[in-house]
Amino acid sequence: MKQGYVYILFNKRNGTLYVGVTSDIKKRIYEHKEKLTEGFTNKYNINKLGYYEIFSTMIDAIEREKQIKKSNRKKKLFLIESINPEWVDLYNEIL
Repeated sequence: MKQGYVYILFNKRNGTLYVGVTSDIKKRIYEHKEKLTEGFTNKYNINKLGYYEIFSTMIDAIEREKQIKKSNRKKKLFLIESINPEWVDLYNEIL
């Protein structure tokens, strides 16, 4: 089975957030950064990686994504700040 990743993107500190899931985080964040996909992240220029988690299966990652998406904004901000208090783009960390 493929490994899975859940991630939170942002456009600026305390700005608009996006929660996603993927099996290839490097490729997926690159796509967001280069605006290769239509939709919400492209429209609002959401392209900075603020938070991510790694799972041994995509099923686990999808379950976690659903859990995060159901949570309120305050909890999502807490997740980011728990590992990234300076709100730096973590993209280089995953390369």
